[in-house]
Amino acid sequence: MTTTPPSPVSFPVNINRLPSKGMPVLVEADAAMRTALAQAHGLLSVERFKADLLVTDWKGNGVAVRGRVEAEITQACIASLEPVPARIDEPVDATFLPRNSKLFRLGDLSGEVLVDPEGPDAPEILEGDTLDVGALAEEFFGVAINPYPRKSDAVPVAPQADADKPLGPLAEKLAALKAKT
Repeated sequence: MTTTPPSPVSFPVNINRLPSKGMPVLVEADAAMRTALAQAHGLLSVERFKADLLVTDWKGNGVAVRGRVEAEITQACIASLEPVPARIDEPVDATFLPRNSKLFRLGDLSGEVLVDPEGPDAPEILEGDTLDVGALAEEFFGVAINPYPRKSDAVPVAPQADADKPLGPLAEKLAALKAKT
C-alpha cells in the first residue's frame, strides 16, 4: 500500500464543528511551502500561492468547499528550457459525502453510472471527520498548471549526448549502421 505524502499546504478542517454560515479558510504558502509545491509539481518556482475557501455543510451530512486558488509560478519552456512565468486563478468547487450517505446515487440498478459532462461533478467520498482543504486546493492548483509551457519566441534546444552515459541498444545499432556507410 502506497501512501501519499502530506500536502505542503495541508489545512485539516474538522467537519463536525462547522459554523452555520460556514468556515472561511485562507491558506497562504510561506517560502518553505512554496519550495515544496514547486518540487512536487515540477516547477522552477512558486512565487505566490493563496487559497481563499469557504467550507460549509451540504445537505445535512455532506461538506461543500468553494473558493479560489491563485498563484504565480515559473515553469521551464518545453522548447528552450527558459523560464516561463505564469499566473493561476482557478475556481475551487468540490462536494464530499460520507460513504454511507443516502444521497449517493451512482446510477440505475443495472450498475451503469450516468455522467453529465456539462453538469456538476459527483460528490467525492468523505473519510473520517476531517477534510484537508489545503490538499484540495493543491489538487486544483495542479490541474491548472500548463503541462506544455512555451515562450512565444522559443528556439528548440537540441539534446546533448552524455559521454559518460552508455548508449541504449537502439542507439548502438544506429551507430553501427552509420559506421558501415
